[in-house]
Amino acid sequence: MKKPQKKSTAGGAERHFDTLVAPVITEKSTLASEHNQVVFRVPLDATKPEIAEAVEALFKVKVKAVNTLRNKGKNKQFQGRPYTRSTVKKAVVTLEEGHSIDVTGRI
Repeated sequence: MKKPQKKSTAGGAERHFDTLVAPVITEKSTLASEHNQVVFRVPLDATKPEIAEAVEALFKVKVKAVNTLRNKGKNKQFQGRPYTRSTVKKAVVTLEEGHSIDVTGRI
């Protein structure tokens, strides 16, 4: 059995932008922002330490915790033709007290 390959840390700034795909702006994520939490879409292979490092580097905040979840793609039909939605990974990032991120503005 092969051991998993370690990811190179070369190109750190570009990797941070690749780690955070987009903020998730829904009613539920807006309610979470009241508890110092921000939700981001991330690549399927992103790890919790990578996500925390990217958020700290890009937004200049302190991360308290990172929770991740994967929404498996559902089988759907459009005009009788079947297709599968993409699997999506989301990260719920909890920030330290006194720190906040405005995801509706620019970086």
